[in-house]
Amino acid sequence: MRIGMLTSGGDCQGLNAALRGVAKTLYNEFGDKLTLYGIRDGYRGLIEGDYHAMKESDFSDILTVGGTILGTSRQPFKSMLKAEENEETKLEKMLKTIKEAKFDCLVILGGNGTHKTANLLSEHGVHVVTLPKTIDNDLWGTEMTFGFQSAVDIATTVIDSIHSTAFSHSRVFIVEVMGHKAGWLTLYAGIASGADVIIIPEIPYSAKAIAKAIQKREKSGKRFSILAVAEGAISQEEAKMSKKEFKAAREAMPYPSISYRIAEELKELTGQEIRVTIPGHYQRGGAPCPADRLLTSRLGVAAAQMIRDGKFGNMVAVQDDKIVPVPLSEVAGKLKTVPPDSDIVQAARDLGLSMGD
Repeated sequence: MRIGMLTSGGDCQGLNAALRGVAKTLYNEFGDKLTLYGIRDGYRGLIEGDYHAMKESDFSDILTVGGTILGTSRQPFKSMLKAEENEETKLEKMLKTIKEAKFDCLVILGGNGTHKTANLLSEHGVHVVTLPKTIDNDLWGTEMTFGFQSAVDIATTVIDSIHSTAFSHSRVFIVEVMGHKAGWLTLYAGIASGADVIIIPEIPYSAKAIAKAIQKREKSGKRFSILAVAEGAISQEEAKMSKKEFKAAREAMPYPSISYRIAEELKELTGQEIRVTIPGHYQRGGAPCPADRLLTSRLGVAAAQMIRDGKFGNMVAVQDDKIVPVPLSEVAGKLKTVPPDSDIVQAARDLGLSMGD
């Protein structure tokens, strides 16, 4: 059996742990009848035929290692069916590599864009099994993606650390958390760290409402306020714009990120000093937390078992704390965002947190 493995899209904690989980289970099942191939830098390696045979020892001692031993890259789905003049499309090049390498199956680890391409390959007859990776937890069909809990831990630690300096200087602090379209990471970290205001893309914010929440805390004797803001946060005014209008407005925005704009708006409304902290890619880095090590191990075992049983065209997913197969056709192109009326949002409100609206 010849199996190709690749990690695609943004990196996160747990990629190596997931590769290890798949590999160890497959080696235990097939022994020397198995050859695993590492495809370098995601779909780029598949497009360019850049892959190499791996040894069982390659998967040792990587459970706690961050990043990915295979490397990764972003290859937009919309480019897969495009080609320069007299050239093959990227899809055709990938199918050619798969045929020449005689891969019996591909194991693909990735998020939303990665799953679109994985489904495309599956539709063209390639045996594919995927694992759900993203710190945003926005992949359809699974309650949890690996990398998410590790990123929550880091974002929470950052906000925790801001508390003491915010208290000491009686300031308002904004911590900008990753998440362009989905606010899961900001919501979880905000609640876990005791943030006072949480702003996510799914609930457009009002600067006046945020200012009111800050002033309410000030009147009650609180020395500081902390805002957890998703990088994809939008105002109530922007929510009413067309996509074209919104794009033009953001391109004209004279701030490096949405948090700096909110800081300026709040300074004018409250007269308070506002500070912005952006942990950025720090949230993707470092070793996976124990919860992610456990999750990736479970997902890896399930993926290997699906290969053994010939259940291709599926993503291994978490549903009701069980690992189950979900068809790629149901996952591709769908985004799992935070429902504004969800229990966890209501819990935040019941705790007295402002959601910025």
